[in-house]
Amino acid sequence: MKTSHSDITAYQTKDGSLIRELMHPNQHAVKLQSLAEATIPAGVTTHLHRHHCSEELYHITQGYGEMRLDQALFPVAPGDTVVIAPGTPHAISNSGTDDLVILCCCTPPYRHEDTELL
Repeated sequence: MKTSHSDITAYQTKDGSLIRELMHPNQHAVKLQSLAEATIPAGVTTHLHRHHCSEELYHITQGYGEMRLDQALFPVAPGDTVVIAPGTPHAISNSGTDDLVILCCCTPPYRHEDTELL
């Protein structure tokens, strides 16, 4: 199965980021994971949240930001990848002047019900 970015409508998630589900079991042939592209505008910080079941990978493809992972704060830039263990509070801020774009992989797949705002 193949998807095309231009065919996928973006929506806002509970954490406040704009998401395109590039592959998700609710819409595609993938079963055990999901892949999405998140866009965070300049000056925006996502809501602090955690996922009870999903492990996430954030891979930065564009822009600059600051990642909060539990109590740790650190800069992120294109080419960086962050692992977020289930249950870990996290948020990301766009500290640049352009959009911060992140590929987000979740296993098990992303579900709104698995997201707890903190």
